[in-house]
Amino acid sequence: MAEAAPAQTPRSRRRTFGPVVLVGLAGSGLAAVGGHRAMLEVPGEYWSSIGSTMFAGEAYADINRVEFPLAGALALVSLACWGVVLVARGRFRRLVAMVAALASFGIVAVVLVGGFIQDEDAAGDIAERIGASGLSTIDLDPTVWLWATLAGGLLGLVAAAAAVAWAPQWPEMGSRYDAPTGAAGASASAAEPVEERSHLDVWKSLDEGQDPTA
Repeated sequence: MAEAAPAQTPRSRRRTFGPVVLVGLAGSGLAAVGGHRAMLEVPGEYWSSIGSTMFAGEAYADINRVEFPLAGALALVSLACWGVVLVARGRFRRLVAMVAALASFGIVAVVLVGGFIQDEDAAGDIAERIGASGLSTIDLDPTVWLWATLAGGLLGLVAAAAAVAWAPQWPEMGSRYDAPTGAAGASASAAEPVEERSHLDVWKSLDEGQDPTA
């Protein structure tokens, strides 16, 4: 009987921080680029089949194609979340990863619904713009950007789900780089001997009503 694979240890999960964040950034970046491009387009052979070239060619590319702006906007949200995940800590990091997961899920949903379920509505919109009634009955072709955006959304979703699960074991930025705040910072400054404190520290102590010579 085969033995079960050992569970991932916290140490091994710490090593996933870099790869997961890179995958998340790559997926969100790809979706952000693709999300601002045309997702569906009128097949080139359509104009040949009706014996017309009035709206064919690159001159009419804008009216022959459909974009999904919401996918691009959600991709930018996801991309921003990954930037925060890099520097965030604790529960806030997990919360931001959840937002990234929701945004990535939204990208996938927008592409699937708009590209494969409601594509007839998109064809109808194009037909209304150019006055070609027969266009509403044809199937629009997906562009390479639709597949790129879908792939980026899926990558971002998988990476964000991993971040939600493993964030507590990931390394964090050292707190020694944080500025001291409140009473803790003041007491630490006051505890240093006068000769070891800078002139700025002494003046700050005076401003706070402390006796630097005490």
